[in-house]
Amino acid sequence: MKSNLLKLFALLFSTLLYAQSGHIMQGVGSVNMSMGGASTAQPLDISGAMQWNPAAISTFDSKILKFDLGLFFSSPELRSSLPPDMLGPGAPGVSGVTKDDRGVSPMPALAMLWGKPESKHTFGVSAFGISGFGVTFPEEANNPLSPDFNPMNDSNPINYPQQAMGFGHIESDYMLLQVGFSYAYELSDKFSIGVQPNIDYAALELMPNPTANPTGAGYPSTDKATAIGFGAQFGVFFDSGSGFKLGASYKTTQSFNDFEFENTYLDNSTSTSKFNMDYPSILSFGLGYSTGDIDFALDYRSVNYENTDGFSKTGWTSTASVAGFGWDNISIISAGLQYKGIDKIPLRFGYTYSSNPISKKVAFFNVPATAIIKNAFQFGLSYQVNDNLNFDGVYHYGTSGGSTKGQMLSPMMVGPGNPYGAIPGSSVSYDMTTSMIMVGFSYNFSNN
Repeated sequence: MKSNLLKLFALLFSTLLYAQSGHIMQGVGSVNMSMGGASTAQPLDISGAMQWNPAAISTFDSKILKFDLGLFFSSPELRSSLPPDMLGPGAPGVSGVTKDDRGVSPMPALAMLWGKPESKHTFGVSAFGISGFGVTFPEEANNPLSPDFNPMNDSNPINYPQQAMGFGHIESDYMLLQVGFSYAYELSDKFSIGVQPNIDYAALELMPNPTANPTGAGYPSTDKATAIGFGAQFGVFFDSGSGFKLGASYKTTQSFNDFEFENTYLDNSTSTSKFNMDYPSILSFGLGYSTGDIDFALDYRSVNYENTDGFSKTGWTSTASVAGFGWDNISIISAGLQYKGIDKIPLRFGYTYSSNPISKKVAFFNVPATAIIKNAFQFGLSYQVNDNLNFDGVYHYGTSGGSTKGQMLSPMMVGPGNPYGAIPGSSVSYDMTTSMIMVGFSYNFSNN
C-alpha cells in the first residue's frame, strides 16, 4: 500500500514529459515560470526560491502555501531518410515525417514555507516535477512489410517495423519528482545561507528499449521501471538593501539506483536489464534588482551532463545495445521582469535560452528524448485578492530554434572511422514547439 501511495503521489506531482532545457524544467510554478525561471537572486515566490536557491527563502517571514497546476502542449516532429538502394537494388530513396500524438500533460507544483519576522531561521518543503521527457511516434503505415507499400510515396524509415530495420512505434515516458526540505539561516540582515536535502523518485518507460540487448526479434519494449535518488542543494543570497541582490547555488548530482527493466520482445520472449540515469549537477548564479514598480532577475546556469551517468556515455555496446544518451554540457540563461504599476495586478515577462546538449553525431540515439527548447517566452500576471490570497497565471511558448540533425545509425555499420555506424546518405532530425497555460495560488497564513 505504501508503494501504491508513493506512485500516486509521484503521478500527481511529477512533470510527465517535455522539459525545456535538456531534460530540466526551466522553472517551477506560475510566478517562477513567468520570470523565465530566474530566481537565484530575485525570490518573488517560495516555489522559485526553493527550486533554485534555498538561501533565498530567508526573504519570506511568514507561513505560506503555494500550489500551481499547468497544462502542457507540445508538437514534436520526427523526420528521417534513407538513400537509394538501401531498401534493395534499384530502390528509390525514402523520406518522411511523423508527428507526435501524445496530447496534453499536467504540471503540478506544491510548496510550503515557515518563517517569522523575529527569527533567523526559515524552513520549507516542496514537491516539484523537475525533469521529464516523452514522445509517442506511431509506426509508419507505408512500410516495406505492407502489401501495398509504395516507395514513391512519403514514408518515414525510422518508424518502419523492426523487421524492416526501423524502430516501429516509438514511445518514451520519463518523469522525476523531487521532494526538497529547505533551510535558510540569516547570518546578517543582508546575507543568508541555505541547504536543501532532496529525495527523488523517477520512472522510465521505453518502447523499444535500446538500452537492452537485442535478439533476433529486435529490441524489446519495457514495463515502467522506477528508481530512488538522493542529492542536495546549497545556496548563498545577498540583499544590499539598496535594490541590488546577488545569489548563487549548487545542486549536486542526484544519484539514483538502477532502473530495472522487465523486457518483452516481439516474439514474446522476455529478459531483464538495468540502466542507470542520474540527474546532473547544476551551478547557478543570479543577479536581481528592485526599484519602485520594477523587479528584474537574471540567472545563468551550467548543467554538467558530461559527468552524469546515463548521459556521459553513448554509442553501441558489444551486444548492440545503446550505452547512453551522450549529451554535452549546456548553458541556460533566464531573464525576467516584473512590473507592479497596476494596482493588485503585477505583470511579468520572461525569456529563457538554452544551448542544445545533443550533437549531430548522436542525434539518432536521442529520438526518445527530443524535448530540446532553445528559446522560450513567457507572460504572466497575478491578482492580489487581499493580504492573504494571490492568484497567479502564466502562458509559455517555446521553440527548438531549428532541427536537431544527424545521420541514421546501425551497429552493423560500425567500423574503423565510423564508430557510431552512420549510414551514408541518410538523415534523422527532430524539432518541436511547446505551449503551456498554468494557474496557481498562494496563501499567507500569517496575515490573518
